[in-house]
Amino acid sequence: MERTFRIQRFDPEKDDGPGYREYRVEAAPTDRILDCLNRIRWEQDPSLTLRMSCAHGVCGSDGMLIAGRCALACQRMVREYEEDPICVEPLPNFRVVKDLVVDLEGFFEKYEAVRPYLMPEGETPERERTQSPEDRAVIDEAIRCILCACCTAACPITEENEDYLGPAALLRAFRYLFDSRDAAETDRMGLLDAADGIWGCKGHGKCTEVCPKDIDVKARLMETKKRLRDRGRGP
Repeated sequence: MERTFRIQRFDPEKDDGPGYREYRVEAAPTDRILDCLNRIRWEQDPSLTLRMSCAHGVCGSDGMLIAGRCALACQRMVREYEEDPICVEPLPNFRVVKDLVVDLEGFFEKYEAVRPYLMPEGETPERERTQSPEDRAVIDEAIRCILCACCTAACPITEENEDYLGPAALLRAFRYLFDSRDAAETDRMGLLDAADGIWGCKGHGKCTEVCPKDIDVKARLMETKKRLRDRGRGP
């Protein structure tokens, strides 16, 4: 069968602003949206620009807005969309580099700001730092994050406040704050205890709704707030 894709196009070197172009594509119900976009690039319009790598929901590089919802194009199938045309746009809340590619430099700067690495105490052991299965289970869900930026793009607070760390960075902060091997709780809480940090989250839950790895991001951020309040921090 044929499906129509309505794709937002924008080349800052040529265009005054974004516009839309429609393409008819032969698509089976089990084809992924990414398959269809690649078919457009290969068979109709090689100028269409998008970001992709593994194409299996692992790298998180092909995040975009599909029918009004942030998602990975490699995970969504044609059969999931009854509307015609299927509208495909770049992730919101980010500067568009070209077509479906957005600038994620600021996203990763905020990620780096939460010090996303283990900060243990004591001498480095000869082998790995051990952790019980029970302690590991606390952070297991958060570890699934692939930094696709869908949660941050869908967050209403990110739309309102460009200085807000955003759910992806805050989720990574949770991952280390609750890691039993980490010894920098005070420093980590100091990074988060701010209006643009964890207190910027208002619990809308859009992050959880769009997460392609089915992480309950909102719940983990609520746990972070509780940890800070239990330590006497907060507004």
